[in-house]
Amino acid sequence: MTDIVITEFMDEAAVAALRARYVVHHDPELFAKPEELTRLVAAVPALIVRNQTQVRGEVLAAAKALKVVGRLGVGLDNIDMDACAARGIKVFPATGANSLSVVEYVIGTAMTLLRGAYFANTAMLAGEFPKTKLIGREIAGKRLGLVGFGAIARDTARHGAALGMSVAAYDPYVPADSPVWAGVERLDLDALLATSDVISIHLPLTPETRGLIGEAAFAAMKPDAVLVNAARGGIMDETALVAALKAGRLAGAAIDVFEQEPLKADGAKVFAGTPNLILTPHIAGNTVESNVRVSGLVAERVMAALEGRA
Repeated sequence: MTDIVITEFMDEAAVAALRARYVVHHDPELFAKPEELTRLVAAVPALIVRNQTQVRGEVLAAAKALKVVGRLGVGLDNIDMDACAARGIKVFPATGANSLSVVEYVIGTAMTLLRGAYFANTAMLAGEFPKTKLIGREIAGKRLGLVGFGAIARDTARHGAALGMSVAAYDPYVPADSPVWAGVERLDLDALLATSDVISIHLPLTPETRGLIGEAAFAAMKPDAVLVNAARGGIMDETALVAALKAGRLAGAAIDVFEQEPLKADGAKVFAGTPNLILTPHIAGNTVESNVRVSGLVAERVMAALEGRA
Protein backbone atom coordinates (compact mmCIF):
# COMPACT_ATOMS: atom_id res chain seq x y z
CA MET A 1 0.00 0.00 0.00
CA THR A 2 1.25 3.48 -0.90
CA ASP A 3 1.57 5.90 2.02
CA ILE A 4 2.37 9.15 0.19
CA VAL A 5 1.55 10.35 -3.32
CA ILE A 6 3.56 13.27 -4.73
CA THR A 7 2.01 14.79 -7.84
CA GLU A 8 4.57 17.40 -8.92
CA PHE A 9 8.32 18.00 -8.77
CA MET A 10 10.03 17.81 -5.39
CA ASP A 11 13.67 17.89 -4.34
CA GLU A 12 15.07 14.36 -4.59
CA ALA A 13 16.76 14.51 -1.18
CA ALA A 14 13.38 15.22 0.45
CA VAL A 15 11.75 12.43 -1.56
CA ALA A 16 14.51 10.07 -0.42
CA ALA A 17 13.90 11.07 3.21
CA LEU A 18 10.23 10.19 2.80
CA ARG A 19 11.05 6.89 1.07
CA ALA A 20 13.32 5.89 3.93
CA ARG A 21 10.22 5.63 6.15
CA TYR A 22 7.22 5.30 3.82
CA VAL A 23 6.07 3.83 0.53
CA VAL A 24 6.08 6.79 -1.87
CA HIS A 25 4.64 7.21 -5.36
CA HIS A 26 6.31 10.23 -7.00
CA ASP A 27 5.27 11.26 -10.50
CA PRO A 28 6.04 14.93 -11.31
CA GLU A 29 3.41 14.84 -14.09
CA LEU A 30 0.65 13.14 -12.11
CA PHE A 31 -1.29 16.42 -11.80
CA ALA A 32 -1.99 16.15 -15.55
CA LYS A 33 -3.39 12.60 -15.27
CA PRO A 34 -6.70 13.06 -13.41
CA GLU A 35 -7.96 9.48 -13.74
CA GLU A 36 -4.68 7.98 -12.49
CA LEU A 37 -4.48 10.55 -9.70
CA THR A 38 -8.00 9.78 -8.53
CA ARG A 39 -7.20 6.06 -8.48
CA LEU A 40 -3.90 6.50 -6.63
CA VAL A 41 -5.22 8.72 -3.84
CA ALA A 42 -8.06 6.37 -2.92
CA ALA A 43 -6.27 4.76 0.03
CA VAL A 44 -3.30 7.03 0.82
CA PRO A 45 -3.02 8.97 4.08
CA ALA A 46 -0.75 11.70 2.63
CA LEU A 47 -0.70 13.78 -0.54
CA ILE A 48 2.00 16.30 -1.54
CA VAL A 49 1.26 18.84 -4.29
CA ARG A 50 2.34 22.13 -5.82
CA ASN A 51 -0.07 24.60 -7.39
CA GLN A 52 -1.15 22.63 -10.47
CA THR A 53 -2.89 19.82 -8.58
CA GLN A 54 -6.49 20.57 -7.66
CA VAL A 55 -7.19 19.02 -4.26
CA ARG A 56 -10.93 19.34 -4.50
CA GLY A 57 -13.94 17.77 -6.20
CA GLU A 58 -13.45 14.21 -7.45
CA VAL A 59 -9.86 13.97 -6.25
CA LEU A 60 -10.70 14.92 -2.68
CA ALA A 61 -13.85 12.80 -2.66
CA ALA A 62 -11.86 9.77 -3.79
CA ALA A 63 -9.20 10.23 -1.09
CA LYS A 64 -11.12 8.43 1.63
CA ALA A 65 -8.09 7.77 3.85
CA LEU A 66 -6.43 11.16 3.45
CA LYS A 67 -5.05 12.65 6.67
CA VAL A 68 -2.54 15.26 5.50
CA VAL A 69 -1.82 17.44 2.46
CA GLY A 70 1.61 18.98 2.02
CA ARG A 71 1.71 22.06 -0.20
CA LEU A 72 5.07 22.74 -1.89
CA GLY A 73 4.53 26.49 -1.79
CA VAL A 74 2.34 28.93 0.10
CA GLY A 75 -0.82 29.53 -1.96
CA LEU A 76 -3.82 27.44 -1.00
CA ASP A 77 -6.34 28.36 -3.69
CA ASN A 78 -5.93 24.94 -5.37
CA ILE A 79 -7.00 23.17 -2.17
CA ASP A 80 -10.58 23.02 -0.86
CA MET A 81 -9.70 24.16 2.65
CA ASP A 82 -13.29 24.01 3.91
CA ALA A 83 -13.70 20.40 2.83
CA CYS A 84 -10.34 19.47 4.35
CA ALA A 85 -11.26 21.14 7.63
CA ALA A 86 -14.62 19.36 7.70
CA ARG A 87 -12.87 16.00 7.29
CA GLY A 88 -10.07 16.77 9.73
CA ILE A 89 -7.41 16.73 7.01
CA LYS A 90 -4.35 18.75 8.00
CA VAL A 91 -2.90 21.05 5.32
CA PHE A 92 0.72 22.18 5.61
CA PRO A 93 2.05 24.89 3.27
CA ALA A 94 5.75 25.74 3.14
CA THR A 95 5.25 29.15 4.70
CA GLY A 96 8.36 31.30 4.47
CA ALA A 97 10.53 28.75 2.65
CA ASN A 98 10.35 30.40 -0.78
CA SER A 99 9.97 34.04 0.29
CA LEU A 100 13.49 35.07 -0.70
CA SER A 101 13.07 33.64 -4.20
CA VAL A 102 9.88 35.65 -4.74
CA VAL A 103 11.48 38.81 -3.35
CA GLU A 104 14.46 38.48 -5.68
CA TYR A 105 12.13 37.89 -8.63
CA VAL A 106 10.20 41.08 -7.84
CA ILE A 107 13.31 43.21 -7.39
CA GLY A 108 15.16 41.62 -10.31
CA THR A 109 12.36 42.03 -12.85
CA ALA A 110 11.65 45.57 -11.63
CA MET A 111 15.30 46.51 -12.18
CA THR A 112 15.25 44.91 -15.63
CA LEU A 113 12.13 46.82 -16.65
CA LEU A 114 13.36 50.14 -15.28
CA ARG A 115 16.75 49.81 -16.93
CA GLY A 116 15.23 48.75 -20.24
CA ALA A 117 18.62 47.72 -21.60
CA TYR A 118 18.05 44.02 -21.84
CA PHE A 119 15.66 43.88 -24.78
CA ALA A 120 18.18 44.88 -27.45
CA ASN A 121 19.33 41.47 -28.70
CA THR A 122 17.52 41.70 -32.05
CA ALA A 123 18.88 45.17 -32.79
CA MET A 124 22.40 44.28 -31.68
CA LEU A 125 22.51 41.10 -33.75
CA ALA A 126 21.28 43.09 -36.75
CA GLY A 127 24.35 45.29 -36.48
CA GLU A 128 22.74 48.21 -34.68
CA PHE A 129 24.23 49.87 -31.62
CA PRO A 130 21.27 51.75 -30.04
CA LYS A 131 23.21 53.25 -27.16
CA THR A 132 21.32 56.52 -26.88
CA LYS A 133 17.93 54.78 -27.07
CA LEU A 134 18.63 52.56 -24.06
CA ILE A 135 19.20 55.07 -21.30
CA GLY A 136 17.22 53.49 -18.50
CA ARG A 137 16.39 54.38 -14.93
CA GLU A 138 17.88 53.42 -11.57
CA ILE A 139 15.80 51.71 -8.91
CA ALA A 140 17.31 53.85 -6.14
CA GLY A 141 15.08 56.78 -5.29
CA LYS A 142 11.97 55.17 -6.73
CA ARG A 143 8.79 54.43 -4.77
CA LEU A 144 7.92 50.76 -4.30
CA GLY A 145 4.18 50.25 -3.91
CA LEU A 146 3.08 46.93 -2.42
CA VAL A 147 -0.52 45.84 -2.98
CA GLY A 148 -0.94 43.61 0.05
CA PHE A 149 1.44 43.62 3.00
CA GLY A 150 1.87 40.06 4.17
CA ALA A 151 5.13 38.28 4.96
CA ILE A 152 6.59 38.22 1.42
CA ALA A 153 5.60 41.85 0.82
CA ARG A 154 7.35 42.84 4.06
CA ASP A 155 10.51 41.06 2.94
CA THR A 156 10.23 42.84 -0.41
CA ALA A 157 9.90 46.15 1.43
CA ARG A 158 13.14 45.50 3.32
CA HIS A 159 15.04 44.65 0.15
CA GLY A 160 13.61 47.65 -1.67
CA ALA A 161 14.59 49.97 1.17
CA ALA A 162 18.11 48.51 1.15
CA LEU A 163 18.37 49.57 -2.50
CA GLY A 164 17.39 53.13 -1.66
CA MET A 165 13.67 52.92 -2.48
CA SER A 166 10.91 54.52 -0.46
CA VAL A 167 8.17 52.02 0.31
CA ALA A 168 4.39 52.31 0.54
CA ALA A 169 1.81 49.57 0.97
CA TYR A 170 -1.92 48.98 0.84
CA ASP A 171 -3.49 46.38 3.09
CA PRO A 172 -6.78 47.09 4.90
CA TYR A 173 -6.40 43.93 6.99
CA VAL A 174 -3.17 44.98 8.71
CA PRO A 175 -4.06 47.27 11.65
CA ALA A 176 -2.79 50.83 11.32
CA ASP A 177 -1.01 50.58 14.66
CA SER A 178 0.85 47.37 13.77
CA PRO A 179 4.64 47.65 14.16
CA VAL A 180 5.11 46.15 10.68
CA TRP A 181 4.35 49.60 9.21
CA ALA A 182 7.58 51.05 10.60
CA GLY A 183 9.39 52.71 7.71
CA VAL A 184 6.52 52.00 5.29
CA GLU A 185 3.86 54.52 4.28
CA ARG A 186 0.33 53.16 4.65
CA LEU A 187 -1.84 54.27 1.72
CA ASP A 188 -5.22 53.49 0.23
CA LEU A 189 -5.13 51.66 -3.09
CA ASP A 190 -5.83 54.69 -5.30
CA ALA A 191 -3.06 56.74 -3.72
CA LEU A 192 -0.60 53.87 -3.94
CA LEU A 193 -1.30 53.24 -7.62
CA ALA A 194 -1.06 56.94 -8.47
CA THR A 195 2.30 57.55 -6.78
CA SER A 196 4.35 54.37 -7.11
CA ASP A 197 7.14 53.77 -9.63
CA VAL A 198 7.24 50.02 -9.05
CA ILE A 199 3.97 48.26 -8.16
CA SER A 200 4.13 44.69 -6.87
CA ILE A 201 1.06 42.57 -6.14
CA HIS A 202 1.08 40.44 -2.96
CA LEU A 203 -2.51 39.23 -2.52
CA PRO A 204 -4.28 35.88 -2.40
CA LEU A 205 -6.93 35.23 -5.04
CA THR A 206 -10.34 35.62 -3.38
CA PRO A 207 -13.74 36.84 -4.57
CA GLU A 208 -12.74 40.24 -3.17
CA THR A 209 -9.42 40.47 -5.01
CA ARG A 210 -10.43 38.91 -8.34
CA GLY A 211 -10.08 41.58 -11.03
CA LEU A 212 -8.88 44.17 -8.51
CA ILE A 213 -6.15 45.43 -10.85
CA GLY A 214 -8.21 46.23 -13.91
CA GLU A 215 -8.79 49.05 -16.37
CA ALA A 216 -9.44 51.68 -13.70
CA ALA A 217 -6.32 50.65 -11.77
CA PHE A 218 -4.12 50.90 -14.85
CA ALA A 219 -5.58 54.32 -15.66
CA ALA A 220 -4.59 55.48 -12.16
CA MET A 221 -0.94 54.40 -12.51
CA LYS A 222 1.90 56.64 -13.59
CA PRO A 223 2.71 56.08 -17.29
CA ASP A 224 6.36 55.46 -16.41
CA ALA A 225 5.54 52.92 -13.68
CA VAL A 226 6.29 49.21 -13.94
CA LEU A 227 4.16 46.39 -12.52
CA VAL A 228 5.13 42.95 -11.16
CA ASN A 229 2.60 40.21 -10.43
CA ALA A 230 4.06 37.09 -8.83
CA ALA A 231 1.05 36.50 -6.57
CA ARG A 232 -1.92 34.90 -8.31
CA GLY A 233 -3.53 35.01 -11.74
CA GLY A 234 -7.04 36.46 -11.76
CA ILE A 235 -6.16 39.38 -9.51
CA MET A 236 -5.10 41.34 -12.56
CA ASP A 237 -7.10 41.81 -15.78
CA GLU A 238 -4.70 40.54 -18.43
CA THR A 239 -6.49 42.23 -21.34
CA ALA A 240 -6.44 45.57 -19.54
CA LEU A 241 -2.72 45.17 -18.83
CA VAL A 242 -1.93 44.55 -22.49
CA ALA A 243 -4.02 47.56 -23.53
CA ALA A 244 -2.17 49.78 -21.05
CA LEU A 245 1.25 48.62 -22.25
CA LYS A 246 0.40 48.99 -25.93
CA ALA A 247 -1.05 52.46 -25.36
CA GLY A 248 2.00 53.62 -23.41
CA ARG A 249 -0.01 54.10 -20.22
CA LEU A 250 2.38 51.75 -18.39
CA ALA A 251 6.13 51.44 -18.94
CA GLY A 252 6.49 47.70 -18.39
CA ALA A 253 5.30 44.59 -16.58
CA ALA A 254 6.58 41.23 -15.38
CA ILE A 255 3.89 38.56 -15.03
CA ASP A 256 4.56 35.18 -13.44
CA VAL A 257 0.97 34.06 -12.77
CA PHE A 258 -2.00 33.82 -15.09
CA GLU A 259 -5.74 33.37 -15.16
CA GLN A 260 -5.17 30.14 -17.07
CA GLU A 261 -2.10 28.02 -16.35
CA PRO A 262 -0.44 26.85 -18.47
CA LEU A 263 -1.27 29.42 -21.16
CA LYS A 264 -3.35 27.89 -23.94
CA ALA A 265 -3.34 29.30 -27.49
CA ASP A 266 -6.11 31.83 -26.86
CA GLY A 267 -4.52 33.01 -23.64
CA ALA A 268 -1.13 33.41 -25.29
CA LYS A 269 -2.64 35.50 -28.09
CA VAL A 270 -3.64 38.17 -25.58
CA PHE A 271 0.04 38.92 -24.90
CA ALA A 272 1.36 38.68 -28.47
CA GLY A 273 3.16 41.80 -29.69
CA THR A 274 3.08 43.52 -26.30
CA PRO A 275 6.12 45.71 -25.60
CA ASN A 276 8.17 45.76 -22.39
CA LEU A 277 6.59 42.58 -21.07
CA ILE A 278 8.31 39.75 -19.21
CA LEU A 279 6.34 36.49 -19.02
CA THR A 280 7.48 33.61 -16.80
CA PRO A 281 5.75 30.28 -16.02
CA HIS A 282 4.85 30.63 -12.32
CA ILE A 283 8.45 30.24 -11.20
CA ALA A 284 9.03 33.29 -8.99
CA GLY A 285 9.19 31.11 -5.90
CA ASN A 286 11.16 28.31 -7.57
CA THR A 287 14.93 28.38 -7.34
CA VAL A 288 17.38 25.58 -6.63
CA GLU A 289 17.73 26.85 -3.08
CA SER A 290 14.04 27.40 -2.40
CA ASN A 291 13.14 23.97 -3.77
CA VAL A 292 15.46 22.40 -1.23
CA ARG A 293 13.97 24.48 1.61
CA VAL A 294 10.35 24.02 0.54
CA SER A 295 10.68 20.29 -0.08
CA GLY A 296 12.53 19.63 3.17
CA LEU A 297 10.04 21.62 5.23
CA VAL A 298 6.99 19.94 3.68
CA ALA A 299 8.53 16.46 3.98
CA GLU A 300 9.19 17.00 7.68
CA ARG A 301 5.69 18.39 8.32
CA VAL A 302 4.02 15.50 6.50
CA MET A 303 6.05 12.92 8.41
CA ALA A 304 5.31 14.69 11.69
CA ALA A 305 1.59 14.63 10.95
CA LEU A 306 1.60 10.95 10.00
CA GLU A 307 3.50 10.11 13.17
CA GLY A 308 1.37 12.25 15.45
CA ARG A 309 4.10 14.84 16.03
CA ALA A 310 2.43 17.76 14.21
